[in-house]
Amino acid sequence: MSKLNYTLLGCVALITSCTQSPKLTNWISTVPTHHWVEKTTTDRDLSDCKDLAQITIDIDTQKQEQTVTGFGGCFNELGWEALQMLSPIEKNQVMNDLFSLSTGCKFTLFRMPIGANDYSVDWYSFDETPGDFDMEHFSIARDKQRLIPYIQEAQKINPTLQVWASPWCPPSWMKKNKHYACRANPKVNDLSPELSSTEELVSRFITEPQYFKAYALYFSKFVQAYRNEGITISAVHVQNEFNSAQNFPSCVWKPQDLGIFIADYLGPKFKEENLDTKIWLGTIERPQIERVDAVLEYPHVLDYVQGLGFQWAGKGAIKDAHAKYPNLQLMQTETECGDGSNDWAAAEHTFGLMKHYFENGANAYMYWNMILDETGKSQWGWKQNSMISVDSTSKKVTYNPEFFLMKHLSGFVYPGDVKLATTGDDQNALVFYNQKTNEVKVLAYNNDKSEKLLKLVINKKEIMAKLDAKSFNTLTIKL
Repeated sequence: MSKLNYTLLGCVALITSCTQSPKLTNWISTVPTHHWVEKTTTDRDLSDCKDLAQITIDIDTQKQEQTVTGFGGCFNELGWEALQMLSPIEKNQVMNDLFSLSTGCKFTLFRMPIGANDYSVDWYSFDETPGDFDMEHFSIARDKQRLIPYIQEAQKINPTLQVWASPWCPPSWMKKNKHYACRANPKVNDLSPELSSTEELVSRFITEPQYFKAYALYFSKFVQAYRNEGITISAVHVQNEFNSAQNFPSCVWKPQDLGIFIADYLGPKFKEENLDTKIWLGTIERPQIERVDAVLEYPHVLDYVQGLGFQWAGKGAIKDAHAKYPNLQLMQTETECGDGSNDWAAAEHTFGLMKHYFENGANAYMYWNMILDETGKSQWGWKQNSMISVDSTSKKVTYNPEFFLMKHLSGFVYPGDVKLATTGDDQNALVFYNQKTNEVKVLAYNNDKSEKLLKLVINKKEIMAKLDAKSFNTLTIKL
C-alpha cells in the first residue's frame, strides 16, 4: 500500500482548520449502490492530511457570475398517465418527492407543451377548425383531462411554482402540409411522403399576415385560459426546436420569419392584452449562433424577447449567446433524454451537461420527463429516460440516478443563489453562493474508482472532505 493511501485511511471524512474555519453543515453523497446518504462530519483537526489532497478547488465568494433562477422538469401527459397507476398514498409520495420545498427536489420552474408533443397521449391542438382565424373554436378541454390536473396537484404542494410553455406544433391547418408532423414515417404517422421534408431554414408555418395574427391570438387565448384555471404562464418559448423536422409534432421556421412573428404579432398582442407573460426565443437545438442572430436582429425583436432557451446541440451556441446578449436570461430547457437506460452512465452524462451549461451562463436547468412508465416510450416510439419510473405490472416505483443528481443541485441551490467562478481542479465541480445565508454550496463529482481527498479553499480558508469512489456530493458550507 502506498504511503498516500495509507495516510488517507487514517483521515476521517471531514477536516477543518483550527481558527475561524468555514463549517460544513450538510453533506449528501450518492454512489451507484447507495443513494442520498447523509455523511457524518467531525471537527477534528487532522492537519497531517491537508497536504495529501488529490483535488483542490479555490473559491472566492467575491467572484460571482450569473444568478440561478430555478430547476425543474416538464409536465407531460404520459407522466400523468404513469402517476395514475399508483395508489393515492404512493402517488402523494412521488409528488412530494418532486415538488415539496422541504423534503423533495424543491423544483420551482416547470415546462409544459402548448398542445401535443412527443409525450402526449396522441395528437391534438387547441383549435383544429381550419380557417378559424378568430379562434372561435379555441378550447383547452383536452388539457383538463391530464395536464391541468397534473399542474394543480403540484400546486397543492408548491403554490409558488412557475410554469413556462412552448408549442411543438401550431394547429395543423396553419402549416403548409396541413399535418402535425414535418417528416413522414409510416410507422408513427400518416403524413404522405410528397408532403414530407427534412429541410431546415424553410418555414413550414404559413407565413401570411392572417396566419401570424391568428397564431398570436392562439398564444394569448392559451395564457388567459390557463389563468382562468389558476395557473399563471410565466413565459412562452415560441417554438420547440424550430430547426427540426420531426415525425412527431413539429414545425420548422426560417429564423427571420420567427423574428417577424415575435416582433410584429406576438409581442404586440401580449402588450395589447396587458399580459405579463414573458417571451423567450426557444427552444434552440442547433449550435449555429447565426441562426439565433437572424431572429434577434429582426427590428424590435429584442423589445420583447427576454431570454434564450437551449437544448441538445443548442449547447454549442450558448457560449456565444452569453457573450453577445449579456442582458438576456439563459436556460437549459430539456436535458438530453438518453435511450431509456436510466442508469449511472446517464447521470454522469447529465452532470457533464450541467457543468457545460452553468459554465456558459445558464440561469436554470430543466429535466425532461419527471415520471414515465417502465418502457419510457413516447407515442412516437422513442424510449427515453425519466427521473422516476413506474412499472405498469408490479406498480413498483423506481427512483433513477438522475433523480438524485437533480436533487443534488435543486435541493440546495435556490433561486437567487449565484454561481461562483472557481480555479484549480474544478472540472468536476459546480459552486454556488447564497449571500443572505453566507453559505457556499458545492456539487462535486468524484469520477474515479477510488476515494479522493478534496480540499476546498474558500476565501483562503480550508475545508476538506474524503469523497467516495464514483460519487456525487453536495456540500453546504457556512462561512
